[in-house]
This record gives sequence, structure tokens and C-alpha cells, in this order.
Amino acid sequence: MSQVPTKFDVIVVGAGPAGSAAAYLLAKKGFKTLLVERGRGLGDKELFGGRVYAQPLRDVWPELDKEAPIQRWVTRERISVVSGNEVVTVEYKSSSKKSFTALLPQLVTWMNRKAEQAGAMFVTEVVVDEIVFKDGRAVGVRSGPDTVYADVIIDAEGVNRLLLERAGLVKRLTPDHIALGVKEVLRTGSSQLEAAFGIEPDEGVAWVVVGDITHGLPGGGFIYTNKDTVSIGVVIHLKHAVEAISAGKFDKHVYELVEEFRLHPYFYKLWRDATISEYGGHLTIEGGLKFSPERFAYPGLLIVGDAAGLLLSTGINYRGVDYAVYSGKLAAEAVEYAASHGGFTYENLAAYEERLRSSFIYKDLIKHRAAEMLLSDPELFAKLPKVLIETVKGLYDQDYSVPTPFEALVEASIRSEVSVFKLLSTLIAAVRSL
Repeated sequence: MSQVPTKFDVIVVGAGPAGSAAAYLLAKKGFKTLLVERGRGLGDKELFGGRVYAQPLRDVWPELDKEAPIQRWVTRERISVVSGNEVVTVEYKSSSKKSFTALLPQLVTWMNRKAEQAGAMFVTEVVVDEIVFKDGRAVGVRSGPDTVYADVIIDAEGVNRLLLERAGLVKRLTPDHIALGVKEVLRTGSSQLEAAFGIEPDEGVAWVVVGDITHGLPGGGFIYTNKDTVSIGVVIHLKHAVEAISAGKFDKHVYELVEEFRLHPYFYKLWRDATISEYGGHLTIEGGLKFSPERFAYPGLLIVGDAAGLLLSTGINYRGVDYAVYSGKLAAEAVEYAASHGGFTYENLAAYEERLRSSFIYKDLIKHRAAEMLLSDPELFAKLPKVLIETVKGLYDQDYSVPTPFEALVEASIRSEVSVFKLLSTLIAAVRSL
């Protein structure tokens, strides 16, 4: 940082999707922009192998489809419920290019380079120790003995909001705020992958798995097909994992859950001859708006992406990268608005808060709050998958008499020791929340 100029128009802290989008758009508009990243290289800190919804990214980079390191366009949606070795799977086939799979280090590297090409100064291996405030306004950032100043600071530091914590703007992370995701990348080769998943070279699969792969803990598994690899993993809610461990009900290491998932007889055939080429874990937001700061805009400071709690998890839809990018876009637009309307006053920068709260992101997070509350119910994850499996089993595993669906449901609830009335009320709540 000692070799960086001491004054910029905008400093963006964090070079993930949100920070990269904001830096790119601001630099493109001629703002003197500094993008600061604590990782060693481009995309170093990004651990993600999943699905990205394309349109919000196209709004920032219209050339996305031609230039970005897209792995596969998702054309198959699969949801599986697992109880032991028994599995129920539902599939939807699509022909549209609404979302794609990506390896986030590659995608973020592309975003970083686009920001640099637009004129942003990008520095890596810099740990920002604090956001500098003067008279209640953010005026710069400090790294060690060096301070760099700017008219606007954009905080895109992600789920580990140490700077916002030190500034007293958010509370310290607790287990009920976050989940832990652990993944493996399995190298299969493109032809073997396509044969195993039953897809063409231009097709991809996004697969959600729920049930006892998490041993009754709220969470689930995921499978995403890349060009010649498969990303698999599990996500567990930390609060319930800690409670289960404390009560002596859970004694697994999280990597054991991933290995059990990889070796599950129903799924293992999809990557039988694969080699594990990557393993890692990271924290992710749990609860969306529950994680958000009280405000998204402060004097001289805008908060974007994961740091703002902008992630949606409904059990069916998971959106984070596109929300982050779009929030970076809204922040850049607010900075541009302030510059053309008399300066970087709080009143002008608050245009970001107004735009974010009226955006599809915030509306989605409000609309699906019930789903996120439902997904944190341990009873749902501990009992419902078994009831569903037993119901389907009752419909198909017959010798003579054919039960009605309701009879199969009642018998399944009895075998699973779940009240049918409790079950129906939970199912109704689930449908309403989704």
C-alpha cells in the first residue's frame, strides 16, 4: 500500500463478484478507483463451484456469454430426497440459458481483469485493518501504517465482516448467522461426465440433495456439472450442528459427511472412476436479511454483496453471486448519481439504499423469509425425508392392495413416528413459504 497513491475517488475493499462489478463500472465511468484484495492472486479466496444466474451479470458485462469462463449452461434441474439407500428424484428439463455452472476463482479472475482493463488499480495481498472515519464519515482505509483516502468506500469484504465489526456497524458473527459449506471437485473427463449424467456437451446439471446425508441437521447437498469435473458437497447450519454436538447427537467431522455423500451407492456411479482434484470449505450466510446490517449506506460508506447479507436460500433456489454483482452495480450507480448531484453527501449516497430496497434482490429476500425460517427447522430435516420416502415406497412396493396417496402418507407417518397433522401443517407451511 505504500506504493499506492494516497487519494482516490472510490476504494473498493474485496475483489469478489460485488467488489469487482462496482470497481469495473466506476472505472469505466472515469472514477479513480482502487480495488483492494487480501488474497495472493486473482480469485485466490473464492471457494465455490456452483450455479450462477446470468442476467444480472449481463447487465454489468453484456459480453458475458462470449467471454466469461462458463462451465456449462444448466438445462437439467434435479432434486433428490435421501433416506438410507432409498432415494426419490425429480427432474426438470429446460432449454433456456438462464443460469450456468462456474468455478468461482476462474469467474472472479475474469471479473478482476475486466475491472483492471477499465482502469481500476487492483492490488492484492493487502489486508485492510480498518475503515478510517472522521467526524462520523468514512474517509479511507488503513493497512498497517499506510492510509489511503477516498470520497467513497465500498465494503465488499464478504461474510467475514471484520471491518464492519471493528467500525461497530454489525455484531460479531455467531453460529445462527452462518452455515458451513464443504465441497470436493471430482475430475471425470467430459465424455464420462456426459454419459453418466445423461446430458449433451452443451448441457449441465444443477442438483439439490436433502435428507439424511446431513444426519438430520438442517442443510443439504449439492451437485454441479462442470466441463470435465463435478462439484459436490454439503452445507450444514452451524447453530444446529453445535447444538447437536453439545447434546451428544452428532459426532461426525464435516469431511465425513462429504465422503459419505460421495460414496453413496445412488450417486457414486455418476463419478465412480473420478479423482478428487480439489477440497475445501467456507462460511456462507444463513438467513439473508437476518444477517444484514441495519443500513446499507452510511456517510462515505456503501455495503454490498455477502457483507450486506444479500444471499437467498429457499431449499430450491440458491442465489448469491448474481445478487452480489447486481448490488455492486447499484452501488456504482449511486456513486455516479452523487457525483452528478452536488457531491458525495450522505443524502446523495443514500440513493444506493433506496435502489437496493426497491430492487428484485430485496423483494426476493422479503418474500422468502418464511422459507429460510422453515429451512432452519431441525424436525423438518430429521423426519420429513423419511416420511416422503416411505410414502413413495408405499405407493410402489405392493403385493396385492393398492393404497391411495393419503393412505400411503398416513402409513408412512406412523412408521416414521410423525403426527400426520404435524406433517400436513409443515407441508402447507413449506408450500406457502416457497
